[in-house]
Amino acid sequence: MEKELRLATAEDAVQYQLFLITPKEEASERHQEILRSYIEKILAQYAPILVSYIWQNQPFNLKYKPAKGDIPAHIGGHTKFGDNIEDEWFIVYLLKEITKEFPELAARVDDNDGEFLLIEAADYLPKWLNPENSINRVFFHHGELCIIPLPNAPEKETLLPDTSVTILQALKLLSTHSGNFVAAKSIRAAVYKRISGYPEKIQSCLHRAHCYLPVGAAAVLRQRPGLVSAAVQAFYLRDPIDLKACRSFKLFPPEKRMMTSVTFTKCLYAQLVQQSFVPDRRSGYSLPPRLHPDYKAYELGMKLAHGFEILCSKCSSALQDSSKCVLSGPLWDNFLNSLKKNNYFKGELEGSAQYLDKLHMAENYFQQTVINPQSSVIRSPGEEILSILKATNLEDFGKQACSLPPEDDDSWLEITPDALEQILKEARGASESASTSVEEEQNCDLTEVTQSMKAFMSKVSTHEGAEMPWTSSEAPVNFDVDSFTDALDRILGTNSEELDSDDLEEEEEFEFLDSDEDLKTDHQEETPSQDDTVGSLRSYMDEMDSELASTNIGKSFTTQPRTVEPNKGCSSQNTDSDLKDDFRAGAADLTPVDINLNLVANLLESYSAQAGLAGPVSNILQSMGVHLPEDTDHKPNS
Repeated sequence: MEKELRLATAEDAVQYQLFLITPKEEASERHQEILRSYIEKILAQYAPILVSYIWQNQPFNLKYKPAKGDIPAHIGGHTKFGDNIEDEWFIVYLLKEITKEFPELAARVDDNDGEFLLIEAADYLPKWLNPENSINRVFFHHGELCIIPLPNAPEKETLLPDTSVTILQALKLLSTHSGNFVAAKSIRAAVYKRISGYPEKIQSCLHRAHCYLPVGAAAVLRQRPGLVSAAVQAFYLRDPIDLKACRSFKLFPPEKRMMTSVTFTKCLYAQLVQQSFVPDRRSGYSLPPRLHPDYKAYELGMKLAHGFEILCSKCSSALQDSSKCVLSGPLWDNFLNSLKKNNYFKGELEGSAQYLDKLHMAENYFQQTVINPQSSVIRSPGEEILSILKATNLEDFGKQACSLPPEDDDSWLEITPDALEQILKEARGASESASTSVEEEQNCDLTEVTQSMKAFMSKVSTHEGAEMPWTSSEAPVNFDVDSFTDALDRILGTNSEELDSDDLEEEEEFEFLDSDEDLKTDHQEETPSQDDTVGSLRSYMDEMDSELASTNIGKSFTTQPRTVEPNKGCSSQNTDSDLKDDFRAGAADLTPVDINLNLVANLLESYSAQAGLAGPVSNILQSMGVHLPEDTDHKPNS
């Protein structure tokens, strides 16, 4: 059942559930009433930050969910966050705070990627935890992230399920042993770092800009600032059919416009300002020259006007005024009283302009989020806009003169390479000061590169991929040469000193070919001895070396310096002639290849070819904690 719910989760959407830890054995009607009361309490408790929050697509909402299969009755919601991932993490923050404020509740959250909280802390997860067995094991309880583990001892098998966990089993464990299931400190730190700074962080995600808007659009945003997201999305996702409604603006004509300040999220502002758009000549909208000081305000206002017109063109003009029936019941009265208790109105006098503005925002928030099937009607953004226009005197609103606050600097839209590098370092958890990074570049140890690559090659990979041997200053790479050679001796059955590294691979292939040939011809034939096998391999390798001696392949490798024995000291000419004769005859010992030097040289050459971009060398080494300095030798002079 849980897998089916996960598959039903839409793309770029987050699904969240809140369960009572100890479900009471009561009638379903009573249980439903208790859960609905929590909806009222939660939304009223966090209304001060939720009312003014601008959502990308859909707001945070809670509904009663009846029991279905193995999932007990609960309250939950579904929010499509679209391109703004901050909406998803803000919801994670809300769930954490809700379980802290209401300890009798436990929350779980996932999206179309699954348990994205575990993805965020992937570097710190225990080995046993994987996508297959993580279902229904991750919860927020008492404001802490909890993970229900697998039993690690036979006596714990009766307490902890060793296979899949149901919601009921998880809730029972949390109610009796919640303190034992708090996630490791490193896992919690990785998740909490992502939601740190809320609710103050909300303001840093906003951007205020001046827009030259039609009077109707300015009036709508004055009462419902959150509708700016619907207008931006309508313009951003427009199609030719939508633009037909913008040939002649019926509701937002360009003749009556005013300068106003509009609050966007940074995601919405970027979507709006980065799109190039030329309005239809029949629409009446035109833009001043680009050097005009208010060019950006005219352009943003024109784009928003198109978005509002598209929204209104998708709904009928006949509207039902449902706000009266929604805002006249006991549910609204209790909600309003809860707002007053939580100091939502900030001491404003009842009936004042600031009080009424906050009251209108609370009413709209209540209609959008507190869903009562018997009394509320969900309206589209276009219907809300038409309803506000119908109830607003645009003539009087257009005459209102007000001083605009300064708009925010949008230099954050541009990012320098150094700033991008710093962001990537912070994401990797390797943020360091500039002075220390310069010292590390000067003291870069190339032996660490060779050790890391040897450690990587000695790792045994599985069907799940290669496991990177992570290294850092606290945990350097340890490559045990003796154990490595012993393992090779056990495989080859001979001393590895008799063969070089190239011979080992060839020997294995040669032995496998011989054994396959023997199996095909005669299964009863006695296998050759080890001496015969090594001898035949040696003669095979000698013939191969003699053939390669006449080519230039050897010149592509850097060899170790040749040492001259004392009893063979002679002139350089004689030595050269003797070496040439021995080389032609194939009798001279070949100079060993300097494997470490060739490895480093090839890695540095490949790293230089990346030209500062991501590539195989930087990806492999950085995954093991090895950071090469910037290639400044081949960097063009500016």
